[in-house]
Amino acid sequence: MAPRLQLEKAAWRWVEMVKPEEIRREHIELAYRVNVPACKRGACRRNCKGNPNCLVGIGEQAWLGEIDENAFHNIDDPNSERRDKNTFVGLTNLGATCYVNTFLQVWFHNLELRRSLYLCQNSRAQEHNVDSDYEPQSICEHLQYLFALLQNSNRRYIDPSGLVKALGLDTGQQQDAQEFSKLFLSLLEETLSKQKSPSLQNVIQQQFCGQFSYVTVCNQCGRASPLLSRFYELELNIQGHKNLTECVTEFLKEEKLDGDNRYFCESCQSKQSATRRIRLHSLPPTLNLQLMRFVFDRQSGHKKKLNTFISFPEQLDMGPFLDGKPDQKCVYELSAVLIHRGVSAYSGHYIAHVKDACTSDWYKFNDEEIEKMEGKKLQLGIEEDIAETVKSQTRKPKCSKGYHCSRNAYMLVYKVQQEESSDSSRTKVEVPAFLQKLVDRDNHKFEEWCSEMADMRKQSVDKGKAKHEEVKELYELLPAKDGQLYEFIPLEWLKKWLDDSIATKEIDNSLFLCSHGKLHPDKVGEAKRVSLRAAQLLYQRYGGGPRLDGSSLCNECVGQRCRVLRLKNQLNEDYREVTTLLKLEVSDGGFWVGKASLRSWRQLALEQLEEDEHETKHSNGQTNGQGPHTLPEGTEEEMKTFNEDILCSHGGLSILEAERKLVSSEVWTKLRVYFPKAPEFTQNQEPCPQCLMLEQEEKDNEAISKMMALDQKNQLLNLFQEKNRPTLTKWPQSTDVLYIVPLFFVDEWRKFIRCVSVKAAVLLCVTINDVIALLWPSEWEVISRLFIVDQPISIHCSCQATPTGSTPQYSTQPELCWECREGFIFQQQRDLREYTQATIYIRKVIEDKTMIKEAGPEPNASSSEAEEEREEPPKMDGVKDPDFSQAADRNACRFTNNHLAFMKHQLGRAHVLQVVCVCVCVCILHSQGCFNCVLQIMHAFSVAPFDQNLSINGKCLTDDSATLGSLGVIPESIICLKPLNITPCDPPET
Repeated sequence: MAPRLQLEKAAWRWVEMVKPEEIRREHIELAYRVNVPACKRGACRRNCKGNPNCLVGIGEQAWLGEIDENAFHNIDDPNSERRDKNTFVGLTNLGATCYVNTFLQVWFHNLELRRSLYLCQNSRAQEHNVDSDYEPQSICEHLQYLFALLQNSNRRYIDPSGLVKALGLDTGQQQDAQEFSKLFLSLLEETLSKQKSPSLQNVIQQQFCGQFSYVTVCNQCGRASPLLSRFYELELNIQGHKNLTECVTEFLKEEKLDGDNRYFCESCQSKQSATRRIRLHSLPPTLNLQLMRFVFDRQSGHKKKLNTFISFPEQLDMGPFLDGKPDQKCVYELSAVLIHRGVSAYSGHYIAHVKDACTSDWYKFNDEEIEKMEGKKLQLGIEEDIAETVKSQTRKPKCSKGYHCSRNAYMLVYKVQQEESSDSSRTKVEVPAFLQKLVDRDNHKFEEWCSEMADMRKQSVDKGKAKHEEVKELYELLPAKDGQLYEFIPLEWLKKWLDDSIATKEIDNSLFLCSHGKLHPDKVGEAKRVSLRAAQLLYQRYGGGPRLDGSSLCNECVGQRCRVLRLKNQLNEDYREVTTLLKLEVSDGGFWVGKASLRSWRQLALEQLEEDEHETKHSNGQTNGQGPHTLPEGTEEEMKTFNEDILCSHGGLSILEAERKLVSSEVWTKLRVYFPKAPEFTQNQEPCPQCLMLEQEEKDNEAISKMMALDQKNQLLNLFQEKNRPTLTKWPQSTDVLYIVPLFFVDEWRKFIRCVSVKAAVLLCVTINDVIALLWPSEWEVISRLFIVDQPISIHCSCQATPTGSTPQYSTQPELCWECREGFIFQQQRDLREYTQATIYIRKVIEDKTMIKEAGPEPNASSSEAEEEREEPPKMDGVKDPDFSQAADRNACRFTNNHLAFMKHQLGRAHVLQVVCVCVCVCILHSQGCFNCVLQIMHAFSVAPFDQNLSINGKCLTDDSATLGSLGVIPESIICLKPLNITPCDPPET
């Protein structure tokens, strides 16, 4: 089958010869590819998405032909976890617990230990019923329950996590196996010592404990000093030895003590040369021989493994090594070999070869897997064939009959040889009744689980068989033959229907509908045409809709697509013709078109045609010629609607004639074909009357502003030209009063005078710490008439008897003589540095906002402007700062003679500014930390500490641990707060 793009092109090739009004049923079926030949099985490697008749490769391969029942489910047979008859139970590896599992299997096969462990008192288990939720707690209880499960469980392997958790072992880290053996036996011995029965108290000693003595003989006087000791295992050095006999001989060999290592003899009362050796006095019934494969390497500072081959016998005679006691049984038989696979002492895998005491058969215990050895012989060869990264591979020595040789054995377990007896009670261990109840409870749970799994398998198989029959039936009915009725079904739904791992939902065709409620032509590639009979069966079984049959082929969409494709083919020719016509002079009967639209109409038409071509539903956005008419704010590339660039904000014709061009009716007719909903303005169309009125009003306002600016300039010419300005450093003789205004205000006022179109900036409150400008009293009279003023800041010459030639001092507090000035300033600076309690002001600055909290006039204000402000407060656009809490309103700063609030009332009709100052008072201490001030600000403004950006005199306050005094915060200071995040926070409870 041809590729999808070729099928799409072929489906619309007829539009070049057929006009939209000439479309017939055959053209519609071509557009929907109804008659494209269906693909045969084996012809396509995957499904042809562009062909609605291709039903190959949608997942039917898994259902055609005979199917194995196991393909209908992913549930393992529960009987695979059932214990086979006459087999042992394995132990689950919890991550790195293989070394624990090997020892547990060895100890379980010690019948005497198991029998004794069963006799331990377990009052908790005996008091509980079978149906109760009994769980073992102590180590002895865990081991009892574990051994009972290993003996009579129906499971192929059990989980030892209870015992491992009780021991506090890390399941993800492998421990030293030899150390674990010693510690566990010691812990078990301590636990059993609390039993009432003496035989149970000493069961560990009776089974594993032997005695030897360190005997030191003085070479001078011949005095022997024995030191008796117990052992649970013999640690044998294997380095440099080939067989077990050599290892035991070295363990018992005589050692010379001379030189610095001499022995202090109590008889000689001095250090003497001596000899020392170990003498074996008694051996336990179970003899554990530790082969020291893991030794400390001084060069690397870590343990390493010795891969030395060691030969050991199946029958071991310890008589030659025993000191005295000829009546003791000294012949042992090999009962277990513990193997460590791997070359590292810190990793690897542990397994155990154990001999069954009842049948004398050998078994290999590898966690969950248990393998019986052929015959009744121990077979270690397979364990030695594992590849190991050893530089010099030593060849395995030949072993005599009755001997075994291993490079991985790290522990040998020998049991004393017993005389053959017909008494079966010696090899038979019964599980106590109270433990058997617990085992029966676990077996019951296992059987219930097996039954549930079997039912689930059966349900899955039955469901799969039913689905198999359904698919075989319906898939043969799916293809729609020529002349038959048909419907469209989503391809993805058919794939999910054939995929048994996904639940089949109802059929959903809503995504395939066009704006007319029918099948969109572009979606036919994602649907498949099936027979009416198959569609009826699918809808009957799964439901869904809406159903799309042969009547759902959309004539409107096909006609629109035909028109669009033909226009796209005609676009280049029309562009050349329109370009030529635009060069001709236009007579009467023309139309207004935006120049930006004329420059980009080809691109806009192409984009519009592409949108129409891919439209699937009614668009919620604006289309060509629709939506609100607004002036384009960006460049012509940002314009989306043709001819929108000559629309004013009121939807009428723009008054800017330079932005539009008059075109002929012939040009407009061609453009209207591509933009049928574009705004249309004839040559006689009048511009927007509202825009004309606003334009005239703006001109009038500008004229008034120019007059006001000229008048203000004439009245304040010296201030504008910066001539004859007073200074504080040299007080003018002509006046004893000067007035303070912000320098920022003066700069903005000059800008307004120079260019009336420039808006004056917002005037904030001013203090004597701000950058200021000084005004003459006459200039202040003019300013006070132009601006509403609260309390002016004035400074006076305080010198009543100023010496000639002296520079007069100034003060905001009149009647202060110049002679007292130095003392006053010194005291004032000292008070500023060493205050105990003072008031500071927090001013909140909000970016991109022109409103700050209003500062109302004081009750003692006498100006008429202040009275007006009290009676009719100005209405603000923002109403109120949401970040300004009620607490801040109560503490709002009222400006005194040290603070002045300016508010610009009117600079011409076109420039009206209103000012609001968000400012609160905060009471502080000199030694108070900055962070405490931050908390007060949070309560006042509801701004979280991490959102506060604080500064004073342009310097950021970032050290929360510093005191306010060290940061230069003095009384009457103003700290600016700039919130980083405007979102208010709830103040914490105090």
